[in-house]
Order: sequence, then C-alpha cells, then structure tokens
Amino acid sequence: MSPVKAVKKTRQPSISAFEVKIGPPKLTRFERARIVGARSLQLAMGAPPFVAVGDEYRRPIEVAASELEEDALPISIRRSLPNGSSQDIPIKALAK
Repeated sequence: MSPVKAVKKTRQPSISAFEVKIGPPKLTRFERARIVGARSLQLAMGAPPFVAVGDEYRRPIEVAASELEEDALPISIRRSLPNGSSQDIPIKALAK
C-alpha cells in the first residue's frame, strides 16, 4: 500500500489585501444587474434567502437587492481581458 499524502490547504487572500487588477475597483451597473437578476430567479424558484425576510411578502428582486447590499452573497465576478487573462473578484472586495 502506498502512503497517503497530506493535502496542503491554501488560504484565501484576505479581502482587505485583495487587489483588483482588471476593471474598475467597484461593482459596475451591468454586474449589479446580472447578480440581482440571477439571484432573484433563484429566489423565485424556491431558493432560501440569505437575509431575514419579514412576514410581509417581498418580491424576489427586492430580496436579491437587499442581499447584495448586505454583502450576504458568496459569489465572485470574473472579469476577462481580450488577451484571455481573467481575474475572479469576490464581490465583498468591490466597493458598492
């Protein structure tokens, strides 16, 4: 039997030390619209919300926008350049 190799876990860089190399250092209106649209579709299909929703009915778009404002979404934006290079940027690293 061969010995089992230990897998070394890599740490994610902290958000404060994250450098945005591609595009503006904030979330663009197009990225915002794409995030809110995709998340509201998930909520409409029955996904649980990441923020507290009161007893009153709130539309999925309102819930998705509040999730984005409260930094409750664990997603990243992939920005690409024409030469093929890209960067994955967590939305918590982008200014609102």
